[in-house]
Amino acid sequence: MGDKKLKITETVLRDGHQSLMATRMRTDEMVPILEKMDAVGYHSIECWGGATFDACMRFLDEDPWQRLRTIRKHLKNTKTQMLLRGQNLLGYRHYADDVVEYFVQKSVANGIDILRIFDALNDLRNVEAAVNAAKKEGAHVQLAMSYTTGEAYTLDYWKKLARDMESMGADSICIKDMAGILTPNFATELVSELTKTVDVPIDLHSHCTSGVAPITYVRGVEAGCSIIDTALSPFSMGTSQPATEVMVETFKGTEFDTGLDINLLAEIANHFRPIREKYMAEGILNPKALDVDIKTLLYQVPGGMLSNLMSQLKEQNAMDKYDEVLAEVPRVRKDLGEPPLVTPSSQIVGTQAVLNVLYGERYKVMSKETKAILRGEYGRTIKPFNPEVQKLAIGDEEPITCRPADLLTNELDKLEEEMKIYKEQDEDVLSYALLPGPAVDFFKKRAAKEHLVDPELMDSKNKAYPV
Repeated sequence: MGDKKLKITETVLRDGHQSLMATRMRTDEMVPILEKMDAVGYHSIECWGGATFDACMRFLDEDPWQRLRTIRKHLKNTKTQMLLRGQNLLGYRHYADDVVEYFVQKSVANGIDILRIFDALNDLRNVEAAVNAAKKEGAHVQLAMSYTTGEAYTLDYWKKLARDMESMGADSICIKDMAGILTPNFATELVSELTKTVDVPIDLHSHCTSGVAPITYVRGVEAGCSIIDTALSPFSMGTSQPATEVMVETFKGTEFDTGLDINLLAEIANHFRPIREKYMAEGILNPKALDVDIKTLLYQVPGGMLSNLMSQLKEQNAMDKYDEVLAEVPRVRKDLGEPPLVTPSSQIVGTQAVLNVLYGERYKVMSKETKAILRGEYGRTIKPFNPEVQKLAIGDEEPITCRPADLLTNELDKLEEEMKIYKEQDEDVLSYALLPGPAVDFFKKRAAKEHLVDPELMDSKNKAYPV
């Protein structure tokens, strides 16, 4: 097998259930199987970050930091991985550098080994602070390129982005195909070129929304990609990743054989099957999320965004407008500088498309996030904004052209002061910084239950960054 042995990043504890059922799996549903998962021999288990942080506090009455410590305690041999949105962290705005540094430090201290860091616009100025903080903590930095298509996104664009990521200090690079639109032929070309351009390993991450991802993975691996992201079968396919067991079998007996035990994987999958059935019965897992939707290739709508659009339209009793909204998405995207569609740009474009359709007049109502993107608050887009739409949003205001976080002053002390009455652990200030409303609601419930943090599970590096 030599050095061509394929490595697997398992996503069932994060992206698998995030993509199919809005991140509703509970920690107590994960714990009984963690030790078996630890014995598989995965390259890493993605278990934190993304929307888990928000869902834990907002819907599950769980402390996300406690989840991480619990998972870490059970995964003694496997690297843990998280998804971090650069200067956005896990929230929905840019945070000051001191918050970014402290958040990264605490993520590593509580048990994260690999940080997959990306920026929705591929503006690397927005990942600098997170990369530097992760390097300082000795974590593995994986920089992810938000993959998309469009006339500006040429092979040269991706090669330059990869070179810039490597020179920033990336230990590995992920092609993050959140919408499942990377086709097999282009995967061959892209991965071959990237492996010639950089020396760090290439990880391929895709979703089955359009149905092509498993074939894309095969081509990507044959072209030199050394890690693929998969989800155990009960939480795979549809808007999630290709199935772990299928990919392990696909490469069995080839030079890329993963060496993973299919029987052990099948046993672990059996743990997740009833969980999936439960959420399906409760209506949280929408069967529509399991469909192959070739519209994905036309509209470039990532899985999580599709389910968001569905729930927004359901709330407004406007599911009949679904196709109309999908058709509006690429038009809004073009007006906003053709950004890749991934959190938060996917939500911004999606919500604006919903508003445009529901109000029957484009940009009659504009979300504050749409205005923020057009003001330059999220960074540089590859194409210029539609000047008319930008003028509607910000009038004669001067747009931002510097690194957006340069305009933010340190905010950690102020945040500490605001939430000190709720504080039970150092990490609470970060929960509050990222999601003030849900965090305060969670802190109140926690206090009412007289729940105190288990000191045994506190991390040993429970300290602030030296000021």
